[in-house]
Amino acid sequence: METVVLTFEQNKAILELNRPQALNAMDMQMLTELVDALRKIKESDTSIVVIRGKGRGFSAGGDIKTMLSVDDPSQFRTVMKTIQEMIMLLYTMPKITVSFIHGPAAGLGFSFALASDYLIATNEARLAMNFIGVGLVPDGGGHFLLAQRVGTPKAKQIIWEGKTMSADEAKQLGLVDLVVDSEEQAEQWLASLQEKPLQAMIATKLLYAEQTKADLLRVLEIETDAQQRMRQTEDHREGIRAFLEKRKPVFRGK
Repeated sequence: METVVLTFEQNKAILELNRPQALNAMDMQMLTELVDALRKIKESDTSIVVIRGKGRGFSAGGDIKTMLSVDDPSQFRTVMKTIQEMIMLLYTMPKITVSFIHGPAAGLGFSFALASDYLIATNEARLAMNFIGVGLVPDGGGHFLLAQRVGTPKAKQIIWEGKTMSADEAKQLGLVDLVVDSEEQAEQWLASLQEKPLQAMIATKLLYAEQTKADLLRVLEIETDAQQRMRQTEDHREGIRAFLEKRKPVFRGK
């Protein structure tokens, strides 16, 4: 694997996103390698999974160049099916999962983090469900995962505003579980997690996952349909032009 690094350390699996030159934006290669890594972790005898990004951030989201190059509907469906599998693997993982966020966690990168049991963020973390800026809707189960944490009315507002939140703002909303000043503080928290009855915690997690996984899968499928429709809109084309030209988009609701 090139775009992810997977290591095992005592009772932990450590999964690192490894496209630091692109702020760990998720292209098709990374998505495929993440699915492979998550399958390996699922079959391992570890109890804790730590996910983090190399370089200056967790993940800037889906790779824009990749998304622009996917014009064939069947190819688009392949990308979205891979995203579905990645999210379902993480959400139903029979381990306690922790996303450690520094720098940006945006778009699909934010959805991916939200599929974890715990979100730990540094003071420098910046989180955004920013699909609206290019005239799209969240994918990666973002609708479902946000609503689980903050309720549907607030989830809609977060999606519609698409603003970037600080770690403290995200914690106040319930999107982040712990804000840390340093990696050392995060390691101390992980050490305390190691001392808990992890198998009992995992049993509770899987009980809830069994109740809700069909709903998440359905949302992932609806998001795929919605995303494909939105990709045909004038607003999306304007959002992409504005992004590439580094200007504010002028949307017309079409």
